[in-house]
Amino acid sequence: MAFKIITDSGCDFPASMYEELGLHMVPLSVLYKDRTITEYSDDFLKELYDGMRAGERASTSAINPEGWACAMEQYLSQGLDVLVLAFSSGLSTTYQSAVIAAEELKEKYPDRKIRVVDTLCASLGEGLLVWYAAKKQQEGLDVDQVADWTENNKLNLCHHFTPDDLMHLKRGGRVSAATAVAGTLLQIKPVLHVDNEGHLISIGKARGRKAALKALCDAMGDLALPGENETVFISHGDCLEDAQYLADMIKEKYGTKEVFISYIGAVIGAHAGPGTIALFFLGDHR
Repeated sequence: MAFKIITDSGCDFPASMYEELGLHMVPLSVLYKDRTITEYSDDFLKELYDGMRAGERASTSAINPEGWACAMEQYLSQGLDVLVLAFSSGLSTTYQSAVIAAEELKEKYPDRKIRVVDTLCASLGEGLLVWYAAKKQQEGLDVDQVADWTENNKLNLCHHFTPDDLMHLKRGGRVSAATAVAGTLLQIKPVLHVDNEGHLISIGKARGRKAALKALCDAMGDLALPGENETVFISHGDCLEDAQYLADMIKEKYGTKEVFISYIGAVIGAHAGPGTIALFFLGDHR
């Protein structure tokens, strides 16, 4: 392996997936109940979501340049090139920190290639793009070929999600207090996506949870690239039954062979809140 793929915890993989794909993960931090957390076990995620349901708050912090530099230099010093796939610049300063670290290290390691990609993705959307990149690496593509593939395909990585509790979006400034209260009373569930600038954008609404999940499924039918979605990813904010319901709907409607389901990690979950469901797939556009 002539290069190492380095990513961050914004892609919401379980620990086993980083190991399976041969990735190095640099964690963002979550401050919860006076603790700074960088390792997100399922037990901690359950605690976090239960706490948020009870009114607890969590805050997050991005990776700084030093954190990225430490990870990159570990491999550069071994003679390997590096490909960094970073959390959306539209949601975090994590990507900008990676660029700063890379520029400094290029002077120290002029013979090594350091590519940094702003995935413009989040949660398992970032994860799915990283998963494809790792598969390309396994096929024998070099660092520039894999970096170019991710740059050329990242805006085909569709993110569609629905939160269960509008109050969490209100706290994050995504909806007004009046909208949150009215929507809660009327069981209005917004449907959002991540746009080409990596920002969260509202694209619709549904009346009730089941209708919102159906809207996610329908979005895949409208946008998915034919033959490119034998594997799709679903992430959930401690609502596995709803994630499985959506997975079953997708398999039945589109014949998708594999649906990978995992938690929405602590960094994104701290803002999206419990009950959020997100679907990720390759489409002809976002």
